[in-house]
Amino acid sequence: MSWKWEYAFSAEAAARTAPASFLREVEKKADELVRMCEVAYLHSSDHQELDPKGSTLTIPGGMITYQIVVRRQRVYIMQITDLEW
Repeated sequence: MSWKWEYAFSAEAAARTAPASFLREVEKKADELVRMCEVAYLHSSDHQELDPKGSTLTIPGGMITYQIVVRRQRVYIMQITDLEW
């Protein structure tokens, strides 16, 4: 298994109607988070601690809220907010 990201909950529904340029920014930031997790959690299958607290990041045109689930090797995009739409 390797680290990946995916939309969760209502973010997936919002992504269906968001502008393509904004979604490219979401995907870029999600890819950066995945790369960070690959380095920070090298032995994720052995992870016994609580998952890190999620956060909100500003991206060009809006923001995203994400959650990292280490044992599943996933970054979940919980919410996207396009401020220009």
